[in-house]
Amino acid sequence: MTDMSASPTKRYATASDYVQLLKPRIMMLVVFTAVAGLIAAVGVTGVSINPVMAAIATLAIALGSGAAGAINMWYDADIDQIMTRTSTRPVPSGAVPKEEALAMGLIMSGVSVLLMWLASNWLAAALLAFSIFYYGVIYTMWLKRSTPQNIVIGGGAGAFPPVIGWAAVTGNTPLDAWILFAIIFFWTPPHFWALSLLAHGEYEKAGVPMLPVTHGPKATRNQILLYTILLVPLALLPVATGLGGWIYGGVTLALGLVFLSYAVRVWRSHAGDAGASAADMKLARGMFFFSILYLFLVFAALIVEHAAGLHFPIGAA
Repeated sequence: MTDMSASPTKRYATASDYVQLLKPRIMMLVVFTAVAGLIAAVGVTGVSINPVMAAIATLAIALGSGAAGAINMWYDADIDQIMTRTSTRPVPSGAVPKEEALAMGLIMSGVSVLLMWLASNWLAAALLAFSIFYYGVIYTMWLKRSTPQNIVIGGGAGAFPPVIGWAAVTGNTPLDAWILFAIIFFWTPPHFWALSLLAHGEYEKAGVPMLPVTHGPKATRNQILLYTILLVPLALLPVATGLGGWIYGGVTLALGLVFLSYAVRVWRSHAGDAGASAADMKLARGMFFFSILYLFLVFAALIVEHAAGLHFPIGAA
């Protein structure tokens, strides 16, 4: 006879659960763009940074990103539990208690900011602290559930890493650093809205006012095209300021044209509409994944130029 009073099997947390709590895929992109800002600052200004201090500063940024991710998962546990694609995350699945996720996020926040301050300077530490607050509080607790512009305004949180990396080297944040910020800021909407065209039903079920839910897929496709049109020339600004050279310019232009091609095809499609074809949905999915490759290669080109001594500004004698 089966004992109906037996408790359901509890899933215990594994090391993988704690890693997932930190949103490692986002962390990798955050660290990569921060390193790009750090290396570009060294290349442009000629200011040197001790390799050990640079490594500690990079670790601090990684910890800060993970801290923000943990705070996000703590606060969003209720909606994560509703959406299929997020229901297996550590907190909604019951593997990691909510209070443990919050404690982990707060402790890591403090450690990351302290490490950055000790390894570099107060400005880099302050920017790191603000970026954690921006993602954990401004975006997660306020914007995400209150406005369809959540991704646009909240995108600032993910755009800070290259500015923090630059500040860690020089102690200031010149125009070039903020251009790198702007590239990520304008990249975020078409990147995330391409995904939201695929998952807008999940967001609607969870009550999250993503743009396809509040304004419909067509308006979302229009906005994807608009932000991509703005992004493509913006990403070439480093060539005009001398931050990016021939390699950066060529790579960014080629990638931008492909990105724009995706945006135009998504705009012309019915991706996200009821009854949209598999081909249309595949197109939106393709744009989402290409957008990740786009950002990676744009910043990789910047790293290669400055780290390998291949930075030759266009128009230089």
